[in-house]
Amino acid sequence: MPELPEVETVRQGLSKWVAGRTIKAVEVHHPRSIRRHLPGDAHFIAMLTGRTILDASRRGKYLWLPLDSGDAIIGHLGMSGQLLMQPAGAEDEKHLRVRFTFTDGGPELRFVDQRTFGGLSVSEDGAELPHEISHIARDPMDELFDDEQFIDRWRAKHTEAKRALLDQTLISGVGNIYADEALWRARLHGARPTDQMIRPAVRRLLGHVRDVLGEAIVAGGTSFDELYVNVNGESGYFERSLNAYGREGEPCRRCGTIMRREQFMNRSSFSCPRCQPRPRVRH
Repeated sequence: MPELPEVETVRQGLSKWVAGRTIKAVEVHHPRSIRRHLPGDAHFIAMLTGRTILDASRRGKYLWLPLDSGDAIIGHLGMSGQLLMQPAGAEDEKHLRVRFTFTDGGPELRFVDQRTFGGLSVSEDGAELPHEISHIARDPMDELFDDEQFIDRWRAKHTEAKRALLDQTLISGVGNIYADEALWRARLHGARPTDQMIRPAVRRLLGHVRDVLGEAIVAGGTSFDELYVNVNGESGYFERSLNAYGREGEPCRRCGTIMRREQFMNRSSFSCPRCQPRPRVRH
């Protein structure tokens, strides 16, 4: 599933290509792709036709496009969602779900989603921050992210480090890939109890989270298959820089020890047994 760097890469592309443009028409090709818009497709189309997109914003893994009406289009890519800019008249994609055309006759915005886990909806009065995603915490790349408050909340939790990194009400945008990468850089096992970490250790981990996310944004995100692409259909290349995720059986790039894979919340965690020893259980 796309994480913060992938979604931020898409946001940057949308800001460049659709900000300031007025929607001429909306076509909904698959109702599942707007299932979160409960009033249905006719209402979805009516709320967007003739509206001008002001910008492209993001909170964690969610995108939203503020409109001149004060409403907003919310987008979540799910497992395979793509927001693509295509020349008007270009051949339709096999899994095209929603199409936006614009009054200037320029490139169309298309929502393409093979698995239909993603979707679009309209948030009334959601231009500044849609209420549907207001419970999601700020992400560490947000200039208003409060480091000290985050550290306080981290140490007050009775959970494990990786679970905390994936808690979108604590810190948003971090998923399985970048959690493993940040923990590797911090030399921490994902099972480290949060309430046993001293403040400098949490602050150091947060710094590594920021570094990993920032480097991944520059690289355009991580693409393991053709499903994640930017608005121009291009893949990211941060996969080449991964030190932990997906490297089971390969030597640690720091110490040479063979990397391990462990089951974690119906997923996999990757770490170095030597650099990231599993914490001892305290009785």
